[in-house]
Formats: sequence, C-alpha cells, structure tokens
Amino acid sequence: MGFQNQIGRPFIRKSENGHVEVTTEELFFDLIYVFLVTQISHGLLHQLGWTGFLQTLVLWFAAWLGWQYTGWVTNWFDPRSASLRCVLFASMALALLCGAAAPEAFGVRGLDFAICYTVMQVGRSAFVVAKLPENHALLPNYKRILGWNVISGVFWIAGAFCSPDERLVLWGAAVLCEYVSPMFGFWLPFLGRSHTSDWTISGSHLVERCQLFVMVALGETIMASGLSMARAELWTTPVLLGFFISFLCTIAMWWLYFGTSTKQAEHAITHSSDAGRLGAYFHYIHAILIAGIIVTAVGMDILLENPLEVVSGPALLAMVLGPVLYLSGSGIYHRIVTSSWPIFQLIGLACFSLLFLLGQSLSALTLAGIGTLLLLGVAWGVERQNKAGI
Repeated sequence: MGFQNQIGRPFIRKSENGHVEVTTEELFFDLIYVFLVTQISHGLLHQLGWTGFLQTLVLWFAAWLGWQYTGWVTNWFDPRSASLRCVLFASMALALLCGAAAPEAFGVRGLDFAICYTVMQVGRSAFVVAKLPENHALLPNYKRILGWNVISGVFWIAGAFCSPDERLVLWGAAVLCEYVSPMFGFWLPFLGRSHTSDWTISGSHLVERCQLFVMVALGETIMASGLSMARAELWTTPVLLGFFISFLCTIAMWWLYFGTSTKQAEHAITHSSDAGRLGAYFHYIHAILIAGIIVTAVGMDILLENPLEVVSGPALLAMVLGPVLYLSGSGIYHRIVTSSWPIFQLIGLACFSLLFLLGQSLSALTLAGIGTLLLLGVAWGVERQNKAGI
C-alpha cells in the first residue's frame, strides 16, 4: 500500500479481535537495529575489560530503550498513518547515526551520539503529546514520559562534554531515568503518576515484536561467525570446528527461546490482571536476553580469532558471561510465561559457574564446545518440560 493511501488512516490504532498486527513499517524500523547491535558488539570486542563492559552496557540500554519506547508507541498508534510513519523514518535515521557514533561514543563522537539519541527520544514523545486530543486517556501518560525523556536528555548532553569516566556516570544516570521511571509510573511533580493497569496492550503484538528483535540479535551471532570466517587466512581444522561450534551455539539460543510457545506468551499477557505491568516486564526481560546474545557474539569472535589459545581474564569472562546472561533472561521469561520453575536454566547457570572456574586452563575451542553442549542440553530439557506441562 503506497504512501498516499495512508494519509487518511486514523492515528489511534484499532485491534481486530484483540489482535494488533505487526506492520511492514515496524519491520523496516527493526532493520536499523541489525547495524546498531553489530556496532555495540564490535565496540565491546575491541574494549574488553571492566570499563569496556560498563560502557557497552550503557550503550546497549540506550539502544534497547530507543526500540522499546518505539514498540509501545506502535502498539497504541498506527504506524501506517502518514504522520507516525514519518516519525518512524526520522527515528530510523537518528538510530542509524547513533549506531555510527557508538564505537566512539565515549570518545570524539560523544556529543553526536547524545544529540541523536536525545532528539529521537524527546521528539517521539513530543510528537505523541502534540498529536493526541486533550481528552485521550494516554495523554497524561505521554506528558510524563516526555518529562522523563527531557530529564534524561540533560544527562546525555551534559555527559558529552565531560571526560570518559564522568561521561559514564552521567550517561548511566540518563539510562536509569528512562529505564527505572516506568517502575513508579513516570511520577513527576504536578503531573502525578501513571498506572500500568491503564496501559492497554495487545499481547500478540508485544510478543511478536520481541520475537522479531531476538531474531535480529541472533543475526548478529551469524554475522560474527561469517565475518570471522571471511577474515581467516586459512580454514584450518580448528577454525572450522570453531565455526561449527559457534553455529550450533546460535541454534541452541534460538531453540531455547522459541521452545517457549508463542501462544503461551500471548496467553500470559492477555489473561493477566495487569497486562501493562506484565508487558513492561517482558521488555525488561528481553533487555537481559539480548544483552546475552550480544556478549555471546563477542565470545564467538574471540573463539574464531584463535581457537586453540587458552583464554583468561576479560576474554574468558565474555565467553561465559554471554550464555549466563542469556540463561538468566530465559529463566525469568520461562517462569513468567509458563508459571513453572526454570529448572533446566538453573542447572545450566550452575554448570556455567563451574565452567568459569575451570576455564583458565581450557582453550577457547574446548570452552566454547562445552558451553554450546550445555546450551543445547538446556534447550532440549526446556522443550521436554514444556511438552510435559511441568
């Protein structure tokens, strides 16, 4: 359907039998995040260490918040309307610039990143506030969101003029403003607070959007493996084994996530007494899940760079931390969706803790091989658990 045909579409989104479909505009928006996730993971790869981990964490939360707030907007308002479609396109351009600036965000590109990110967040909320009629139930909510976006933006811009260490503190505060404020209803003086019970959402839309983003993130692990093979001078046996293991690792993460039924996830949100709160939890959980995928992609790069080298320090941490984050997010997701205890994820976490202690004497190939077998075992166990209805 062409652009001209969308001019007359209503701004407020209407569901059909409780279902809100994912549009091509939303899928197009997600394409930007292929690049952004890649940039963030590559930044961590070249800055392994505690400072690098913390900087990557801040940048990842910023990227996720940009996607998350857009996801809520397109859940409530129709991205096929001409005005919102233009806002989405503008957000895409700004997110693309954020991705381009990300590797040097704590260096010479700090102000570029801060301005693009702040304009994207503030601009989107300001647009919704300007567009909604005075009597609409979501208008007070978006006024509060806009207020917190502006507060966060002050920290982003101020941090851009500071040293890297001070920037990390101020940008960390900026992320907390946007990440924590929904937990207390975006409360602000004179504006009051929002209540999650008022956040009417489509469970099917939220679940599908999150699933699509997981697929985008898993694409980064595929790219990490493929690009490492493209850079390799010789495809020796250890390199090919490393590629095979990294590919199996991606399959294991896909299996573990999609082994939990879409219908179960939709049912959990739709039949919740507070669907808005559960929807917010879903976004928090996926921030952990996808952070695990990003760090795992870094681990794959380390593996394929020198498969037979014994790993230690930050490299060892990255190779174990990725699966640990992923299993942690998967366990919480499983518990919320199925109301059953994530037994296999907990066993997997215990095994990875032991693997970290023993990893100082293992090659990258051996470490990754054991870790991938653990993930495959957990995925198999979770699928069996779901089928048995435990």
